[in-house]
Amino acid sequence: MKKCCFFLLVLLFAQTVTAQYSRYIIQLTDKKGTPHTLNAPATFLSAKAINRRIKYDIAIDSADLPLSKIYLDSISKVPNVTVVNNSKWLNQICIRTTDAAALTTINSFSFVKSTQAIATQINPVPPPVLLNKFNGYNPTPVLQTNGATGIQGDDIIDYGSMYAQIHIHEGEFLHNLGYQGQGITIAVLDAGFRDYKTNPALDSVRMKGQILGEWDYVANEADVNMDHPHGMWCFSVMASNTPGALVGASPKANYWLLRTEDAATEYPVEEQYWVVAAEFADSAGADMISSSLGYSDFDDPSFNHTYAQRNGNTSIITRGADIAAKKGILVCNSAGNSGGNTNDLKFVACPADADSVLTVGAINYDGTIASFSSWGPNGAGKTKPNVVSVGRGTIVAWNAGYPVGLNGTSFSNPNMCGLIACLWQAFPEFNNMEIINAVQKSSHKYSIPDDRFGYGIPNMRIAYELLQAERVRRNYLQVLNKQYIKAYPVPFKETLSILLHAPASGNATLRLTDMNGKVIETINTTVQQDQLYTLQFTKMALMAKGVYTIQFTDGTNKTNLRVVKQ
Repeated sequence: MKKCCFFLLVLLFAQTVTAQYSRYIIQLTDKKGTPHTLNAPATFLSAKAINRRIKYDIAIDSADLPLSKIYLDSISKVPNVTVVNNSKWLNQICIRTTDAAALTTINSFSFVKSTQAIATQINPVPPPVLLNKFNGYNPTPVLQTNGATGIQGDDIIDYGSMYAQIHIHEGEFLHNLGYQGQGITIAVLDAGFRDYKTNPALDSVRMKGQILGEWDYVANEADVNMDHPHGMWCFSVMASNTPGALVGASPKANYWLLRTEDAATEYPVEEQYWVVAAEFADSAGADMISSSLGYSDFDDPSFNHTYAQRNGNTSIITRGADIAAKKGILVCNSAGNSGGNTNDLKFVACPADADSVLTVGAINYDGTIASFSSWGPNGAGKTKPNVVSVGRGTIVAWNAGYPVGLNGTSFSNPNMCGLIACLWQAFPEFNNMEIINAVQKSSHKYSIPDDRFGYGIPNMRIAYELLQAERVRRNYLQVLNKQYIKAYPVPFKETLSILLHAPASGNATLRLTDMNGKVIETINTTVQQDQLYTLQFTKMALMAKGVYTIQFTDGTNKTNLRVVKQ
């Protein structure tokens, strides 16, 4: 009798606990029964997504495969269960239910690995959309243009009020070369894009078809022109194109507008929405993700991500962001606005903690750190934020299209993302991580990064020059075709130059000898492994026509190359 009573108490307790939650993550064991195969990627990836994988030598793997239809059907047929969405990358399904019996049934399936609550019951009367976590964005009217008075010098764009936030990175250098984001597709993941269809600053991207589509993953509908305007503000930092008033960082890029954030509440289910949206962005062929979102503490504290869990490997959204990067997408995410805290909340949130995400902190226009910008992890062995951009008084297109200044890493992030889009447009042969590396190397604190600035303030001109030098190096390597040395011109007359790709560090010697082995000239030089060098023999004029040999040695590696003088 006591045992029976105890069982009933446990059952009642379980039902009470279950009733507190309404959405769950169902983790699956495998993908057996998926109707797709890796040999036919066109059935689940767009041509652009496939081309990205081919271009950057990214394998199409099991993470790309959609979930098993058999598993999905089995779960959707459980009474009182609604399938909200599913993630192929994480092999999991998000469901809505408050029925304990339904969860018991799902957990009995052999293909279910685990079940985890992810959100409490939906509030039947959500708070007004502006009285929420984004409340506090008090606009500062802009009565001047932050130092810009029409076109600056040789600039081809009159940025109006947005000049200073572009200029701090020498972003106009890229724009002046014609790189304004053409051909780059950016997926913007945010909390809503209220009034983007009527904002005059965004007329250009709308009229020219640069908005490829939209989807609301929170409400499951094809309309993001409502809800919160936070996403529209972030979008305007990149896409505004009203010369003389507001011109953003990447005014000619293409965009997907995806709502993943419920501004009225804060639960991990929003992380699931983000991952599902990122998967869509990947499948649709997006090149970049701009996300001004972050998660650490929730309306239900039991879901909170502790400092130890914000380690780059744990949260749903962090794991999803790293997979997006693995698929070749360049993910830019705001660092967070918790830098003023004195506890662990001051550190970057998720997915800003992800190893492969470019995390963007905030600075003032004078280059000093914005006090609210979240800190990088303390002694975690990685640099976060990666870089910084203007986040205090960042100019956005307010709801009616006029410029206002807003504070937050939410706005430093799209400014940086848009400029990087222009940089990547100039160097499409480089993959996402190579572009990030160049941006970091161009930053003013690259040699001495810290947990506030990261690598510092990027400079687009320097990043361009770094990539241009690497492009030349790669072209030379292609000419060398895995050889140590290459002579040109061949045959030669007056001059003979040598392109050397050093196989090892140390002292290298090149000797030019005639057919009898007599040394005509010797070049001794110090080299670093994998570096390219251009050297020249200078005694060509006195040499007779004929065949000569260039002997190379660095003490370990040796090779000979025959050349002809005409």
